[in-house]
Amino acid sequence: MSSNGVEASNGAKRRTSPSAVHERPKKQPKLDVVNGAATPGDATPQNGSVYDIGQSVQLQNVPVITGLPTAGDSPEWQATIERVIKSVVSIHFCQTCSFDSDLSFASQATGFVVDAERGYILTNRHVACAGPFWGYCIFDNHEECDVRPVYRDPVHDFGILKFDPQTIRHMKVSELKLQPDSAKVGVEVRVVGNDAGEKLSILSGVISRLDRNAPDYGEGYSDFNTNYIQAAAAATGGSSGSPVVNLAGNAIALQAGGRTDGAATDFFLPLDRPLRALQCLQQKDLISRGTVQTQWVFKTYDDCRRLGLTDNWETAMRKAYPKDNNMLVAEMVLPEGPAYEKIQEGDILIKANGELLTSFIELDAILDSSVGGKINLLVQREGEDHDVEINVGDLHTITPDRMVTVAGGSFHNLSYQQARLHGIACKGVFVCEAAGSFKMENALAGWLIDMIDNKPTPDLDTFIQVVQAIPDKARVVVSYRHIRDLHTKTTSIIYVDRHWHKQMRLLVRNDETGLWDFKTLGKPLPAESPVRRSADFIELDGVTEAAAAEIVRSFVKITCYMPVKIDGYPQARRTGFGVVIDAEKGLVLVSRAIVPYDLCDITVTIADSVQIEGKVSFMHPLTNYTIVQYDPSLVDAPVQSAKLSEKPVKQGQDTIFVGFNQNHRVVVAKTVVTDITAVGIPANAAAPRYRAVNLDAITVDTGLSTQCSSGVLIGSDGIVQAFWLTYMGERSQNSSRDTEYHLGLSTSMILPILQQIRSGHIPNLRILNMESYVIQMAQCRIMGVSNEWIKKVTQVNPSRHQLFTVRKVDCAPYVGQPDGQQLQEADIILTLNDKLITKVSDFDVMYDKPYLDALVVRKGEEVRLRVPTIPTSDLETSRVVIFCGAVLQRPHHAVRQQISKLHSDIYVSARSRGSPAYQYGLAPTNFITHVNGVRTLDLDAFVREVSKVPDNTYFRLRCVTFDNVRWVVTMKKNDHYFPMSEYVRRASGWKVVSHRKRDDGAPVTAEGMDEGGADGSGDDEAPDEDD
Repeated sequence: MSSNGVEASNGAKRRTSPSAVHERPKKQPKLDVVNGAATPGDATPQNGSVYDIGQSVQLQNVPVITGLPTAGDSPEWQATIERVIKSVVSIHFCQTCSFDSDLSFASQATGFVVDAERGYILTNRHVACAGPFWGYCIFDNHEECDVRPVYRDPVHDFGILKFDPQTIRHMKVSELKLQPDSAKVGVEVRVVGNDAGEKLSILSGVISRLDRNAPDYGEGYSDFNTNYIQAAAAATGGSSGSPVVNLAGNAIALQAGGRTDGAATDFFLPLDRPLRALQCLQQKDLISRGTVQTQWVFKTYDDCRRLGLTDNWETAMRKAYPKDNNMLVAEMVLPEGPAYEKIQEGDILIKANGELLTSFIELDAILDSSVGGKINLLVQREGEDHDVEINVGDLHTITPDRMVTVAGGSFHNLSYQQARLHGIACKGVFVCEAAGSFKMENALAGWLIDMIDNKPTPDLDTFIQVVQAIPDKARVVVSYRHIRDLHTKTTSIIYVDRHWHKQMRLLVRNDETGLWDFKTLGKPLPAESPVRRSADFIELDGVTEAAAAEIVRSFVKITCYMPVKIDGYPQARRTGFGVVIDAEKGLVLVSRAIVPYDLCDITVTIADSVQIEGKVSFMHPLTNYTIVQYDPSLVDAPVQSAKLSEKPVKQGQDTIFVGFNQNHRVVVAKTVVTDITAVGIPANAAAPRYRAVNLDAITVDTGLSTQCSSGVLIGSDGIVQAFWLTYMGERSQNSSRDTEYHLGLSTSMILPILQQIRSGHIPNLRILNMESYVIQMAQCRIMGVSNEWIKKVTQVNPSRHQLFTVRKVDCAPYVGQPDGQQLQEADIILTLNDKLITKVSDFDVMYDKPYLDALVVRKGEEVRLRVPTIPTSDLETSRVVIFCGAVLQRPHHAVRQQISKLHSDIYVSARSRGSPAYQYGLAPTNFITHVNGVRTLDLDAFVREVSKVPDNTYFRLRCVTFDNVRWVVTMKKNDHYFPMSEYVRRASGWKVVSHRKRDDGAPVTAEGMDEGGADGSGDDEAPDEDD
C-alpha cells in the first residue's frame, strides 16, 4: 500500500482510491535505546517513508476513535469539540521535487486555523514541506481551498500555510487561540484531527510531562533543541498537525508523535515558537531564527552531576527553578560552526548573557534576538566553569531555499538538518535526488559532491559554474561521498545528459506566492565531435581453448540509459554484453532485457577502453534481442565479427560456455547442452512489459549459466552455436524483485533475419498475434488430433513429438481489426501454408506473409483458416505524452498480449512521485477514455482536450482499469510543476516537445517514476510519510 494514501494492495492494474490513515504504513521514530536506529528496508514504498522496524514510537496513524463526541465525554467537552472541529482542516499535499531529507511524495495530514481573517493554518513542518509544495485543504463542511506555505521552521516541527478565507462561502471560518502557557501536568486534553479527510478522529489524554526531549525518528527529518509534551492517552489515534486542545477550546500544543508498545503515550510540540512565528507574520515582521549550531538535550540533575555539575550551581539552579529537574547539556557541536572548539559535547549550560536558564524556550528567545550578534554562555565542563563568547548565525541561511536541477539530478547546499543528523560541518553540495546522469550506486539521495571534472565544488554556486562548462554527452570524473559514510570517497565517471534534460534550472522558494520560481541557467554546450581511439582486447590467462580466447574480440559492453519509463519497463539503466555480428558495420546483438526500447542513450564500450555512442537498428518483437549499431570508423581495435552457426543445436551436444559473470569478468567452461525446449516466460501481473514468447530455449550443464547474464555457446572451431541472453520475467510478489532468466538462443533460429540486417535491409516483420505452447501427443489425442496427424508428427520430428496450441490470442489494436479468420485459444496448429508445425522455428513462415493458410484442430474438428498476420511496425512505442506526472502512450505490445480488450488508445504507463497523477490515484495500467465527458480515442484527442483545461482547475477523466473496472478520477491541473510535454520519434530520432513557452516544471526522470510494480519503484528508497 502506497504512502500517499492510495491503496495499492490489489496491484497497479486496479483503480486506486484514498484509504484511511490507519490503513497506511506506519512511520516509526527511533527510541533512545541501544540498536534503536531505524533504517528503510526492501518493503519501503515509492513515496513517503515507511520505517516498519517494530519500534515503539510512531507518528499518529494507527486506528482512531471516530465520531463526535468521544464516548463518555462530558457536555462541556462535547461543546468544546463542536467548536474546535470548525477550525480543523484536512490537508492534501505533494512535495513535487525531492528536497533535503525527503524524496518527492504525496500524502495527507491535519492542520487548524489560527487566524481566520488572514487565512493562516498551523500544521507540522513536514507537511509544509522543506521543498516545493502543492496542496489544498478541506474544511469540516467539505469545502475545499488551495493552501500555500508561508513559513516552515528550520528546526522545529511546525509550519504555517495560508489560504484565502473568501473561498470558504458556506461556513464561518473560526480559529483556535494558541495558549502555550496552559499546557500543564495533569491537564486533560483532546487531539482533534482528520482521518484522511474522511472522518473526525479524537484522542483523549492527560498531560504527564512537559520536559521530554524531542523524539528522534532516525533517518530523515527530526525535531531537536526543544522539549516535547508527553500525554498519558486513554486511546491511540490522530494525525500529524492536529491541535491539542483543553476544555476551554484553546490549542495548547501541536500533535507530533507517540508510542505503540502499549504504553499509551503521545508526544506534542509546545506552541511557544509557533505563536511567536504567527505573531511575526501577522505583524509582517521577519521571523528571525538564531543558532550556534549546537544540539542541546535535557539531562536530569543526577546525570549532570556525573558530567561534573558542582553543588553550588545545582543549588543555584534548584533555587531559581524549583519546579525543574533538568538542565541543558550539549549533545552535539557541529564542526566549523560558531560554537566549534568553544562548546564541547557534555558541557552543561549554566547562563546565557548572564542569566540562569534551564529551558529551550529561553535559549531560543535569546538566540532569535541575537542573529548577527554575539552571546555569552557560561558552561560547566567536568567541574570547571568556562565563559565563552559565540557568534550567532542565521538559521535561515543554512536552511536551503533554492536548488538546481541538471542532467536529471537535483542539488542544493547541505542543510543544517542533514549536517546535525550526521554530525558534520554544514557545507557542501548535497544531491537530493541522484537521478539521470547523477544516478550513483543504489541510493536515490544523500551524496555530497566534492569534485566534478576535477574541479572542486564546495558550494552550489561553484557547482553551477563547473557544470555549465561541461558539454552535452561528455564523460567527466565525479568525486563524492555518502553522508552516512564520509570516510569513503568514491570516484566515478558520469555521462552528462544535456539533450533529454536539456536545461539547467534554478528553483528559488518564493514565500509570497508559495511557489518555487524557475530560472533557466544558460544554454547547454553542444556535444563535441567524437574522435577515433585505439584499444586492444584482453588475453585470457590459463584458458586452453583457443576458440574461447578468440571470441573475446567479439564481445562489447552495452550500457543503456532510459530518460523516462515506458512500456512497463522497471529500470532506468541497464548494462550487459553484446556480441558483434558485423564488425565492418558495427552491428551488435544484445538482449532486449538490456535494451528494451529505442527511447534511450546507448554507450558501446569496446575492449574495456573505447566508449562510443550506439543506436537501436532493430528490435525483435518476440525473440528477445535488439540489434545496436555503432560507428566502426571511431574504433581502432581488432574487433572481430562472430561466426554464426547455421546448424541447430542438439541436446547432448558438447559446447563451450563463454560468459560474463556479475563482476563483468569472462568465465569459460566446457559443458554439454542439457535441454532445448519451448519455454513460456511468465507475464508480469502488476504491469505488462516486454517478454519473449514462442521460442526454444537452451540450457547447459554448468553452474556458470545461472551466474552469467550475457555470453555465447561456441564449438571447438570457434563458431557461435547460441547466444546466452537475459530474459526479463515477472516481479515476485513476496520480494518485489524482478525475476530474470538466463537462457540460450540458437543462432540458427535468428540467422535469416540477421543476414538481412547485415546486408543493409532492416526487415519489417509480420507475426501471428498469439502466444503458443507445446502440447504432447497424449493431450493431442484427447483434443481431437487424428492418428494420421500424430504419425506425421513422429516422422517429421522424431526427437520431439509435439504440436503447438494457442495459449492466448493478442488483443487487436483499438482502432482497426485485421481482416480474415482469427485463431482462438486452445486451437491446435497442424500446418501453416501446408507445412507441419512441430518446432518453434517452423513459425518463421509468418515473417513475410500477410496471410497464412492454417489447418487447426478446434473443439475436436479440423478447421481450415485464412489467418492474417500483423505488421510489427506499429508495435513499438513512437510517442509519449507526459501530463500531470502521468506517462501516457499507446498500449504497447505486452499490454495487447495480456489483455482481452483495449478500452482506448491512451494507456498510463507510469507516473511521477509527488505529481497530481500520484496524488489523485491515476495508476499505471489504467486506460483513459474521456476528458470532461468528451470521448478521447487517441493521444491527439487527449492533448487537444486537456489543453483546454485552465491551470489549477479540476477536470474529470473517465478511466478503465486493466481488470475492466470503469471509474472516474477528478484531478487538478498543475502547469507550474507538471507542464505537459512529449517525446516523439521522428526520422532523425526522438525529440522532446514542450507545450509551454516557459521551460518550467519538476524534473522528469525515470528514477522518480512508478511503472506499476508491487513496490512501485524498483530499488528506490523513499522519504518520510505524513499522515
